[in-house]
Amino acid sequence: MAKISILGVLSNIQILSLIARKGSFVGEDSFGNKYYEGKPRKGTKQPRRWVKYNAKTEASLIPPEWHGWMHHQTNMLPTDGGAEEFRQDFIKEHQPNMTGTDNAYFPKGHVVKGSKRDSTASDYEAWKPNK
Repeated sequence: MAKISILGVLSNIQILSLIARKGSFVGEDSFGNKYYEGKPRKGTKQPRRWVKYNAKTEASLIPPEWHGWMHHQTNMLPTDGGAEEFRQDFIKEHQPNMTGTDNAYFPKGHVVKGSKRDSTASDYEAWKPNK
């Protein structure tokens, strides 16, 4: 039987009261997402961490430095100087996942772009059933 998330049946007010009782606010990112930390779940040692998205609930809207904190790769909060330590010159600014939008990436030759894929020397040969 599939598990049903309890957060799926709670109202926004109930979720906010749960956050207020069970966790403490630790920081906010440049997108306005708010991050919380609470007591570890029963049988675990690591604290429970979660995000309350500012607008759309989309995991790609979590910047890399907060992603590392959320997944216990670091305990240093980006707001405490962790972002500067993490950021390197070669890291690009965060972009949301554009899959399913008009700005989605399609490689050269993709059928959606209305063009044909270049053939190669080791191109495949389509299977044809015996008649």
